Amino acid sequence: MKTNIALIVVAVLVAIQFIRTKPNDGVADTPRDIAHVVQVPGNVMQVLKTSCYDCHSNRTTYPWYSRINPVGWWLDHHIKEGKEELNFSEFAAYDKKRQDHKLEETAEEVQEGHMPLPPYLYTHADAKLTPAQIQLIVDWVKTERAKLAVGE
Repeated sequence: MKTNIALIVVAVLVAIQFIRTKPNDGVADTPRDIAHVVQVPGNVMQVLKTSCYDCHSNRTTYPWYSRINPVGWWLDHHIKEGKEELNFSEFAAYDKKRQDHKLEETAEEVQEGHMPLPPYLYTHADAKLTPAQIQLIVDWVKTERAKLAVGE
């Protein structure tokens, strides 16, 4: 009986490897990218690309284990959620009020240590934000939100 269950589990694990999700392999720097709406200095863009763009843009650099399901499905779910919440590649498509709010949320999320997500940092140590990088993002957001001047 245990052998039959083990064979079924192995068969299911093998079978699900053939069920693939659509990869997030578009272009990150689109005409609607954040850099076309607000000034993004090079050092800020580097932090965004290293720590944010895999889940918050139209292009993800996938690790090797993303090809193993159900892990691949889990990653796909996180990427879809991340892009629904904020997509830097589509930032210019947001209205001014939403742009302002998304910038505000970006600063809050990094300040509070909610972003990048801890599970992402397990395998992407370079994405962990230093206190200096957090302050860089917060200062940049403050400057760019003032330029947007929503509500005036």
